[in-house]
Amino acid sequence: MITLIPSMILLLIFVYGFIGWTGWVSTTAWNSIIPNFLSVGLKNYQIVFQTFRFQSDIRNMVVFTVLFILICLIVGLCLALLIDQRIKAESFFRSLYLFPMAISAVATGVVWSWLLNPDTGVNLILKAFGLKHVPQWFLSTRIVPGIPGGQIQIGIPIALLAVLIASVWQMSGFAMAVYLAGLRGIPDELKEAAKIDGANAWRTFWSVILPQLKATTTTIIIILTAASLKVFGLIYAMTGPGQDFVTDMPSMNMFQTTYQGDQFAQGAVISIVMLILIALFIIPYLISTLREEE
Repeated sequence: MITLIPSMILLLIFVYGFIGWTGWVSTTAWNSIIPNFLSVGLKNYQIVFQTFRFQSDIRNMVVFTVLFILICLIVGLCLALLIDQRIKAESFFRSLYLFPMAISAVATGVVWSWLLNPDTGVNLILKAFGLKHVPQWFLSTRIVPGIPGGQIQIGIPIALLAVLIASVWQMSGFAMAVYLAGLRGIPDELKEAAKIDGANAWRTFWSVILPQLKATTTTIIIILTAASLKVFGLIYAMTGPGQDFVTDMPSMNMFQTTYQGDQFAQGAVISIVMLILIALFIIPYLISTLREEE
């Protein structure tokens, strides 16, 4: 216990202490390069939530997080099921799918910005096949279906799909690795019992394998959710906020508001909102984990 005291002190100061400091700054009038700690209550929160950019950020974040997690789960599970068939060169394919995770987010963003550039990359292949109206990818400002909601349009920003493709490419290998570990942990006796009872391959997967992967899926969702809410480097290198903020995220907004706009209090507001959103996903997971251990 004594050996943990230095770590606990550092944790309290440099994690929870700075979280408390950020929360306090968000209630001050420090919105210039000169510190101003005059308390203004929740005025900064009201200002931030009423801006067109932050409303766009929330829409983009919800769309990106849902699609990112869903596609990564599907792709990761499919890849894991294929590798679990004891294919030849299994280690090669496993490393191949995991390789994108070793690449930095900035490098990934740069490469995919080249590939999805409307004038080069993938579009040259599409033009070679006779497609005249090639996608604009991250330059499009279209929102589908574009339902009016406050200052913004509710729907899926088409430009955000380009970022989604790059993100799924980089993180689906992680989902594959975790799912593969989960599949290898399922006792063969359960599968054999299902076959003896007359279950076909699909029924065995749906009734035996998939329920055994519930905890694995929950773990993947928690980690991918935290990653999606904090995504910054990929978007910064690939698209930036985009026209009409169609590819903007709270992390990008926080960075530019705080360090480029010198609006420290409003930047702190965005940070606190991000922290709350992440906590809404992680805390229930921690509670359920502790209950299982008890």
